[in-house]
Amino acid sequence: MKNKKVRLNGHTILLLITIALFAVLYAGGCIAYGAKGFTHLQTFCNILITNAGLICVACGMTCVMLTAGIDISVGALIAMDCMLLAVGMEKGIGAVPMILIVLLIGVVFGAFQGYLVGYLGIQPFIVTMAGMFFCRGMTAVICTDQVSITEAINPTFYKWANAKVIIPFGGYVNNKGKYMAPYVRPGVVVALLVLILIFIMLRYTKFGRSLYAVGGSAQSATMMGLNTKMIRMKAHILSSVLCSIGGICYCLNTMAGSVTQALGLEMDAISSAVIGGTLLTGGVGNVFGTFFGVLINGTISSIVKTNGKLASSWPNILTAALLFIFIVIQSVFAAIRERSRNK
Repeated sequence: MKNKKVRLNGHTILLLITIALFAVLYAGGCIAYGAKGFTHLQTFCNILITNAGLICVACGMTCVMLTAGIDISVGALIAMDCMLLAVGMEKGIGAVPMILIVLLIGVVFGAFQGYLVGYLGIQPFIVTMAGMFFCRGMTAVICTDQVSITEAINPTFYKWANAKVIIPFGGYVNNKGKYMAPYVRPGVVVALLVLILIFIMLRYTKFGRSLYAVGGSAQSATMMGLNTKMIRMKAHILSSVLCSIGGICYCLNTMAGSVTQALGLEMDAISSAVIGGTLLTGGVGNVFGTFFGVLINGTISSIVKTNGKLASSWPNILTAALLFIFIVIQSVFAAIRERSRNK
């Protein structure tokens, strides 16, 4: 009982640190760039709109990392999904059939990687690196040019991408005296639904608890009667499916398919999960922490863009610094927990 309390407190502290860091960063942006509109609710909504796809991917990454695994193929899979959507619609296939095809590809791709990791025991990094190369290559095979999705190509998808979900509060009056109501795009609604569903799954279902058990100790999980191979496989399937959902949200935001899309997005997902309190060694994590990790990365990028004078490389530099700090903090809590177990 005592060990459980120490673990819970350590996890709670990591989550609170993440939330506090986001609050400080966002408040700093409001103070420094309030005159440029950073205090408007739409600025926060824009962060959500830009990162809707990343939220879905990071939720899937969290599930894999809970099992002490990793998935570095997600950025390449998103690029392939976007290219498939763009080329398919350009050839006259409807938006709904293309979305179903992308989701099916996510299931098959995740099942294949999950089988290699879970049942053949190959290291997740090696398997997903091969998956990354495969998806990038297949993206170029589908088309080497950038393909845009216009209203003429697919009016349904275009309408979804440009739809606005109006927020009934937090608006402002612009210089012309017009009231500007804040809004989000449909991709944000999808991403938030994914976040809530994955949180419920991890906290209240047998499968969710199994992910924590496998990451905490695979040997103990096996002794408890859990099928650790199947659980790891299902974790990778879930990650790829959420990645495909994220790819759809990503495409709704960019309205294009390109070979170079989502480069480095897998690192953004991993850093968001780690900054959100997910341990690299598995067994500890929370998707709401990951969500705030995404918001932290998005806020940093927004501050740099609002400033207009800072180099575009600064978000990567600051994210790397935060990642290093949180890894050190995680190591400290891991050492404390290990010392408590040995008492």
